Amino acid sequence: MKSLYKKIVALVVVFSMASSTMVKAQDDDKSLKFNVSADLVSSYIWRGMYQTGVSIQPTFGLSIGGFSFTAWGSTDFDGNLSTVDENGIARASKEIDLTAAYTFGNSGLTVSIADLWWPGQNSGKYFNFQSHETDHHFEAGLAYTLPVEKFPLSIAWYTMFAGMDKKENGKQNYSSYMELSFPFSVKMVNLTAICGIVPYKALQYNTNGFAVTNVALKGSTDIKITDSFSLPIFAQAIWNPRMEDAHLVFGFTLRP
Repeated sequence: MKSLYKKIVALVVVFSMASSTMVKAQDDDKSLKFNVSADLVSSYIWRGMYQTGVSIQPTFGLSIGGFSFTAWGSTDFDGNLSTVDENGIARASKEIDLTAAYTFGNSGLTVSIADLWWPGQNSGKYFNFQSHETDHHFEAGLAYTLPVEKFPLSIAWYTMFAGMDKKENGKQNYSSYMELSFPFSVKMVNLTAICGIVPYKALQYNTNGFAVTNVALKGSTDIKITDSFSLPIFAQAIWNPRMEDAHLVFGFTLRP
């Protein structure tokens, strides 16, 4: 447990030191902003992998300057008991992710720390942080968007540095995922092309080595309901070459 805390504290310190070097140069609005929204999706796909069926996915976030904190969740909407624990008990899918991030001005660079938790409904043990018992995955992220207006390619790298992500011998696996994304638009539709790669063996992604796990094309637009209200909708075609699987997801977003 002490080892887990040391890893988390060390990364938080590095995160704070890195962000503090840019605070004086931060030109963003310093007022506190809140974001409340919810997505309803036909199925929940995470980095190319099927998680569960129809789900409601609320988001609560706050930001000030370059700092942001986001609480995101996902819960089954169709009663699908998709998660089976170590005792063979089926549990409805439930996930809670907490993310702290800092964006360095207009540099296009963002660093983040996330706590990912998805053991399922009624699993309990949320506050168990013992290294070999916890259901939490702690992940560090680094994302960068090229400063080229006509070629806004984004590159992101995520590594699980503590928590449940373990090798067969009980040591930390440091499972990683890299994603390239490129936004563009066609007429009234905003599109994003995505390619996700797992660089080495990781049980979290069902890979035995380097593998492409997420090739996707997402499209989003707004449907005008009234003069003062439009409903954001999106659809996503997803292929997972590693699992030889494919998904087509539809959803819409509700926000104040």
